[in-house]
This record gives sequence, structure tokens and C-alpha cells, in this order.
Amino acid sequence: MADPRGFLNVEPQKPTPRPVHLRIRDYDELYQEMPAESTRAQATRCMDCGIPFCHTGCPLGNRIPDWNDLVHRNRWKEALAALHDTNNFPEFTGKTCPAPCEASCVLALNGTAVTIKTIEQAIVDRGWEQGWIIPEPPRHETGKSVGVVGSGPAGLAAAQQLRRAGHAVTVYERADRAGGLLTYGIPDFKMSKEYVTRRVDQLRAEGIEFVLSADVGGAIDPQELRRKHDALLLTVGATRPRELPITGRNLKGVVQAMTFLTAQNRRGFGDTLDAETITAAGKNVIIIGGGDTASDCLGTCHRQGAKSVLQLDYNPCPPEDMNPETPWPLWPKILRITPAHEEGGKRDWQIKTQHFAGDDQGHVTELHAVRIHHYYDKEGERQFEELHGSELVFPCDLVLLAIGFAGPEQSLPERLGLALTTNGAIRSDSKYATSVPGVFAAGDCRRGQSLVVWAIAEGREAARHIDESLTGRPSRLRGRDLPLGLIR
Repeated sequence: MADPRGFLNVEPQKPTPRPVHLRIRDYDELYQEMPAESTRAQATRCMDCGIPFCHTGCPLGNRIPDWNDLVHRNRWKEALAALHDTNNFPEFTGKTCPAPCEASCVLALNGTAVTIKTIEQAIVDRGWEQGWIIPEPPRHETGKSVGVVGSGPAGLAAAQQLRRAGHAVTVYERADRAGGLLTYGIPDFKMSKEYVTRRVDQLRAEGIEFVLSADVGGAIDPQELRRKHDALLLTVGATRPRELPITGRNLKGVVQAMTFLTAQNRRGFGDTLDAETITAAGKNVIIIGGGDTASDCLGTCHRQGAKSVLQLDYNPCPPEDMNPETPWPLWPKILRITPAHEEGGKRDWQIKTQHFAGDDQGHVTELHAVRIHHYYDKEGERQFEELHGSELVFPCDLVLLAIGFAGPEQSLPERLGLALTTNGAIRSDSKYATSVPGVFAAGDCRRGQSLVVWAIAEGREAARHIDESLTGRPSRLRGRDLPLGLIR
């Protein structure tokens, strides 16, 4: 530890967001870059704890105190090596991760955590600027072949690890661009697509083949891929959206959040879209849901020029600070104000949507709802009851459903004959092997809807076990055995 009193002497500082009135006019990234010296000063706040709980908060097991100390000592290249040792794509997590590591920081017990995510982003940014990040093809070939279905964060991480172990790797992606959720789910203002493009270019230079517009489970028979490759890894995400089966769901203007977000990202690429493609411009918009996807929709609506935006959440408003239900070092369930919320719109809590109403042309015009009461029953289970006389009607022209995902689409696992969990995810054991020999699964399709950081962690770990199964010896790939209690 370079400065034992750094956490006492240095005030916490995070990157400054661009002014609201400027950033809602474009899709450029939200935050301004922090000077290197400021980042180094923030790194000194790390206490190098005897038991670094930030390690438990991070699914990747990032050695956070190590690279914090290296940054403070101005040894950026070594910090990058330490960071890449556990995380293939620190810029993805630096841009999108909610930072459970910071929630687990010892400083968060009674103050402000070390700005871990900011430091992580600064390290990898400097790595690209200095030309330190280059393709690393394997030194030898094993003669084994692996097919990876899906090119989201889990698929990309697994593909890179497997290729560096010397296996031939082919990634199959049903979209016309690689990246999965990173490309077509996350808005540009949250993470510019150049970050994804340059990593895909790096993987191609390392010898990984990408087959785009490849609908495995649809036009492409997955059994054919089984015969072609020595192992098959499924990283297809949990792309089946949860539905809201109520009256009026089929009205025009009631759409899934990912349909809305994907269309905007395609606009960012300059793609030609149908004239009827949904936009929030000039409309009264209601977003149903309270998570990251809902926040992404909110920020996109602001930039598209929505007339008004209202976000409705089924849950009660969480406390602003400490929540006794989630004590440190757990991820705290507290009220989170994202940059999108700072930009405008309103939020309302404990609202249950009952039905939608529309006009003669079949377009949504109203959302009918009721307020609900939240309580716990004698068994400690959370319950909700509708409050009589609290009926509400909200006028709207566009409703975005951001209520989560129900698991992977079913055609691929069905055609492979894979066993599923009760939640519809692909069942696999602690070594990521499915019920079909030679077929593995990782990421959201296996564990359910989750974070980018979890996807990378699972992709890395699945690659380690696949390498072991192909070579018959302990893998040389660095990984982290994830807690069995978190594997479903």
C-alpha cells in the first residue's frame, strides 16, 4: 500500500457528467474523462484490507488492491496486466457494471467507497491509448475445435480464452453484427460501440472466426455444429422477454423495451429502418419497470424528444441510504438516481398495471392501473394487495415494457434435447456441462438475467472447463470457481 493514510487524506471523486442540456441532444457518452493525476489520487484511497471484501463483490475476482497500488505508483502497464489477468474486457464492465465491488468496499461501511470502476476504466483506456493492448494469438495449436453460439460478453470472453489455449474457435451470431447485448441492447450514450468493435477486431486478429447472421436453432441445425466441433458452448443470453398478459397488450404502441432500444442502436449505426419503427419523439411515454433496462429506455426517450416520460414500478420506493434488508457487504437495495433520471421524467411506485385502452385505429391511448400495498405475511413472504378506490388512468402514446427476461429462447435447447431448469434456463453442472455430452452453457442462458460482469466471469470459467475436457489435463487458463450456491 503506497499511502496508508490515503483514504483519510483524499476526498472521493468521480468523473463529471456532461451538462444535461447538452448531453440529451446527442448519443455521445455521458462522462468526461478524469485527469490521470486525479485517478492516481483516487487509487490511494484503497486501504489494501487484510480481507478485501471487494473481491467477494466482484464475480471476476479482480485483484483490485493490486492494480490500485500500481496506478498510484504510476505503473499503468503493470496495472493493465493485473486487470486483464482476471477480466478480458475491462472497458465493458467499466462502462456498464453497477460495481458490486464498490458496495463491498470496506470504506462503504460508513463512507464513500473507493471509485473502483472509474480506476478500472482509466487503466484500460490508457492501455488502448498507449498501444499496449494487442492481439495475442496462441503459441501452439491443439487441433481441437470449439463452436461458441452467441457473441455477447460471455461468448466473447469464452472465445478469447479458448483461442489463447490453442483451440480453433468459431463464434456464431444470429445478428448482423457481433456483440450481442453490448451491440444492440446497451445505448450508445452508456457505451460507445467502438469499444465493442475494437475488441471483436482483436479477437479476429487472434484467429477467432465470426459467422454472422447465423441463426443457430433456426435456419442452422445445432446438431450439425455438434458434429463439426469437438465442443459446443451456448452463450445465447436470456433474450425471451417477460410478458404482461393483460387486456390491450396487443395494441399498437405497447412494445418490449429491447425492441425499442435495438431500433435506436441501429439508427446509431446508420441502418435504414422501416417508417413504422417505434420512436418516442413527441409522445407521452410510460415505461413499466424499475431496472437498468428501464433507465436505458428513459435516457433514450429524452434524446428522441419525448413529450413526457413516466416510469412506473410495481415495487415500493426503496430507502435512499441504508437498507436493513441488504446489509454490507451485500449489494444494497436503495433508491438509485441514474444519469437518465437526472435528465428528466417522473417516477411512481407501487403501481400495478391492469389494462390498456386504445383508439379506433388500435393504438394505445391509456394505461389503467391501481395502487398496491406491500407487506410480509407470517412466513416472511412478500405480498401485494390492491388498494380499493386507488384506480388511476394515465394517458399515453407509447408504453415500453422493461420488466425483465424469462430465459433463453426455446428452439435451440429443444433441438439439442437439453434439460432445462424450472425457470426455463439451460441446466448445467458446476463444470458448465449440459445434459448433452460435449455441449456446455454459460452466461444468462444458464444463470438467468444478470450483469455483464457475471457473463464475462461465466464465459471465462466455462472456457477453463471446456479446455480441461478437450485436453484431459488441468487447464492452464486462469479462472475462478464460482460459488456453487450461485449456480442454478
